[in-house]
Amino acid sequence: MQVYFWGTRGSLPASTTHKMIEAKIFRALQASRNFSPETDEEIKTFIRNKLPFAVRGSYGGNTSCVELRGGKEYILCDAGTGIRDFGNFYMQAGKAGQKKLSNVFHIFISHLHWDHIQGFPFFTPAFIPGNVIHIYGCHKNLEQVFINQQSVPCFPVPLQAMRADIRFHVLEPGDPCDIAGVNVIGIKQNHPGDSYGYRFEKDGKKTVYSTDAEHKESANNDNYEFVEFFQNADLLIFDAQYSFLDAVDTKENWGHSNNLVAVELAVRAGVRRLCLFHNEHTFGDESLDKFLDDTCKYLRILDESSGLRVYLAYDGLEIEI
Repeated sequence: MQVYFWGTRGSLPASTTHKMIEAKIFRALQASRNFSPETDEEIKTFIRNKLPFAVRGSYGGNTSCVELRGGKEYILCDAGTGIRDFGNFYMQAGKAGQKKLSNVFHIFISHLHWDHIQGFPFFTPAFIPGNVIHIYGCHKNLEQVFINQQSVPCFPVPLQAMRADIRFHVLEPGDPCDIAGVNVIGIKQNHPGDSYGYRFEKDGKKTVYSTDAEHKESANNDNYEFVEFFQNADLLIFDAQYSFLDAVDTKENWGHSNNLVAVELAVRAGVRRLCLFHNEHTFGDESLDKFLDDTCKYLRILDESSGLRVYLAYDGLEIEI
């Protein structure tokens, strides 16, 4: 199983301005003074080995969309703006010499807030006859919300105009089901309007997608249900939009968690890899670099011997499980 991140921002897409790019170029040129790379290969080595991620790259600006690879059909979590890029990738696959898996797509929706569905009207495969798109979620009004999003006056193209075969499936949290050869089970999460996390298991590998969930004091309980849900996950994708101070003060009850509780729950559950997700849209790349560094420091304080590996999600990140 491989997990590919097409969209990782929370609440709102985040743009990159020319000033931001100019600042990256400036810092890169500053850093190059002591190295003076000459050949193209030396330049590439310098970029990869000497520049921090915030300078050589970007965490991206798309809202939530994550692809689970390794099966014969496409599996996606959420349909934020990242799904547009996935759709474009799919459309170019044949031209680029890459074989398309199939014309069947399975999309699991955590909840119906706009940043998790806003990319679907721009999902090109949904306009192609013959494609089959299954949309799953635990909200009873799942289909109606997708219809409303593309209704006048919000959008000029109604959902019914999309020519793919689009089917909606309402799941019951706690009831396991087999979809595209993967065992899937959902869990209800603490978020305004309710959100649902999903655990995916295939060939002995386990990935948990748990975004838009606020973990409060009950997370310290011995029998906290999410510890069992996360248990021994090969990868836990966890909503860590806020710092600890924001989560317990100004943004308490906003429905999101922080990086410290992410580490604590992952360690308790014996998780192998933790990926902080749903990045705060007001944070620039340098702030997110520091956020990741602070999280790793906290892990060392909490459990110096822990084998947990921590990532911070960015658009284009791929994790092999």
